[in-house]
Amino acid sequence: MNANPDHASEYSHGHRWHGGRLLKTQEDRVDEMLELIWTLREKGAANLESLLEQTTDPEARTVLKQMAQEGLCTLEGDGLRLNEKGEALAEGIIRRHRLTERLLMELFELSEAEAEAEACKLEHLLSPAVTDSVCSFLGHPPVCPHGKPIPQGPCCKKLTREVHPLIRPLSDLPLGQEGKVVFISTKVKNRLEPLSSLGIVPGTVLQLKQRRPAYVIQLGELSVALDEQIVLEIFVKAV
Repeated sequence: MNANPDHASEYSHGHRWHGGRLLKTQEDRVDEMLELIWTLREKGAANLESLLEQTTDPEARTVLKQMAQEGLCTLEGDGLRLNEKGEALAEGIIRRHRLTERLLMELFELSEAEAEAEACKLEHLLSPAVTDSVCSFLGHPPVCPHGKPIPQGPCCKKLTREVHPLIRPLSDLPLGQEGKVVFISTKVKNRLEPLSSLGIVPGTVLQLKQRRPAYVIQLGELSVALDEQIVLEIFVKAV
């Protein structure tokens, strides 16, 4: 490795380090384009016009052309869609990014803006094995801090618990231990409002007092009985 810091040196996963800053490789640019296509699709706006409005890459058209040649995506007029290969790559990038955001916010208590900026760097560096370890450590979270879904990985499908998770369902919290609500993941539309009225929102500290015959939690001086399904949807971090 060249000792002169003004000269570019090899970094990991194809990145290069130059003068104290990380330079983007062509692979990074493709990754960012895949990520942007995915997020635009979530908004129902996966088209060329929207992509060119959102991207900061001045060579976006060239990158897209390369991606199409490599079979990652298909361009049809203003239409833009990921092919099977591009879909798999984009899913991995989104998974790494959103898991990293949650890790940085929950473990290191970074702000949303800080976590987003750092996740953009780290998403290119995590191997599949490390990604699965992070996911297991966090308790296989279904959503990122912004409420967007985190694609499942092999560890989620196997429900691996080899690493003690940082975030877990409230039902898994030891009796008497305090836990801070991190997020509530429910598919029942009207469930959040009643929980909110009880003070059960992200950031609330509570205790699990009993599991049988019903789940009972303690919120300050208030004791509340909850259905098992609701308890399984509340995710907490031990404090």
